[in-house]
Amino acid sequence: MPPTLAAVAALPQLGLRSLTGPLPDAPVVWVAVSELEDPTPFLEGGELVLTTGMRLTAGGAAGYVDRLVGRGVAGLGFAVGVIHPGVPPELLAAARDRGLALLEVPRPTPFIAIGKAVSRMLAAEWYEDVTRAFQAQRELTRAALTGPGALVRRLARLLGGWVLLLDASGAVRHADPAAARDRAAALAPELARLRRRPASGSSPASIALAGPDDHVVLQRIGLGGRPRGFLAVGTAAPLPHAAHTIVGAAVALLTLQSETPRTGRDARAALAALLAGLPAAGPAVPGGPVRVLACAGRAAVRDALEADPAGERCLAAPLADGTIVIVPDESAGAVTALLTGTGPIGVSDPAGTGAGAGALAGALRQAEDALAAARRAGRPVLRHADLPGQGVLGLLEPEAARAFAGALLAPLQAEGLIDTVRAYVAANGQGEAAARALGVHRHTLRSRMRKAAELLGRDPDDPAARAELWIALAVTDNGGGPIGRPGDSPSGAPEIA
Repeated sequence: MPPTLAAVAALPQLGLRSLTGPLPDAPVVWVAVSELEDPTPFLEGGELVLTTGMRLTAGGAAGYVDRLVGRGVAGLGFAVGVIHPGVPPELLAAARDRGLALLEVPRPTPFIAIGKAVSRMLAAEWYEDVTRAFQAQRELTRAALTGPGALVRRLARLLGGWVLLLDASGAVRHADPAAARDRAAALAPELARLRRRPASGSSPASIALAGPDDHVVLQRIGLGGRPRGFLAVGTAAPLPHAAHTIVGAAVALLTLQSETPRTGRDARAALAALLAGLPAAGPAVPGGPVRVLACAGRAAVRDALEADPAGERCLAAPLADGTIVIVPDESAGAVTALLTGTGPIGVSDPAGTGAGAGALAGALRQAEDALAAARRAGRPVLRHADLPGQGVLGLLEPEAARAFAGALLAPLQAEGLIDTVRAYVAANGQGEAAARALGVHRHTLRSRMRKAAELLGRDPDDPAARAELWIALAVTDNGGGPIGRPGDSPSGAPEIA
């Protein structure tokens, strides 16, 4: 806001004195010096007019004041001791009668000093507005990273009013405060005006409305012919210039969120085509074999990919507990190194993109298996090819292996001994270790294992029998998925039971 007339008059270095009582809070937008009998053709309103009264007469004082009041000036400053020893009584009476603020300017104060003082106050106010707007834009940007709802809440706080974010149909997406939702229906007629295509020449980008209780600014969101949504802002008073800047920043951020980059659309389309086994082409589709990375990190993974050129040819999608990244085989090492530090990573074997969903689904399962093993072992990166037992299991024919496993383990399943046998096999037949893993006494474990041996018709202490059990458990652990799983055998020295 510009400085008020009272603030200007209060500057001690100017020595101004009000002759018409308490000064109003009228803003002073500029200082105008004029000795014309009618300076109003050269005024816009809001000026502090300064004069020595060179052409002022007693008979013309009332008309002079009428013209200034009609133009809406902020006040009149009259210099004494130059042409007139004091303010003419006719001028003072007319000013008091018509409500024009009249200031006495002492002889030692030059008009240019008043102009410079007001100019400095305007510059300080302008700088404060710019600083306030810049800080508000930073706050809105941080809020936008959380989502449009947070941006709407922050904008309402900054403006001290209410804010509505509407979708393209006019439905309320976010409102702050919540009671502002009730205002959406009244805005519907104005939305129709904003929906018109700009090319028609009749579609405004924003609409300002003045009501009995508030002033409303309605803006469209989006860059194309059809708006992506609308932003409505309501405040008790008209928005000052700085507030319009803040609202413009909010509209820009919402537009960026609504206008998804074409590269992002291409990447998602390529990923969908690959997973569906459909032909896919374009720069977003990795050429040649790819690897799938299963990453424990989420936002950190996406940020790292976006911040490095190595991530430009990668396709990323969310997992239930992390992120999947499809990487060209030749870039897998660089991308894996880039993502190290975001959390454990599991890396699949190479897979051909031409095989479609089957190959990528298998690679994803490999990467998830490797990620699970990396988490258990506390390792930052683990490749599927490095998991123990994968070479043998990969040679098995799935249907025959599942039939064998089902027949072998059925008796154990019926007696609830699967977990016991799994712990015993994982401990390489070491009873103490298996008992600790199960949380039971070693005698309880021995009793259960004797029962398991009777049901199996095999001695679990026989390495060949344990190998069969390990394979059967590995096959069934993956359900209907591919045969292959991280090894469960402890890596330390074996214990003697």
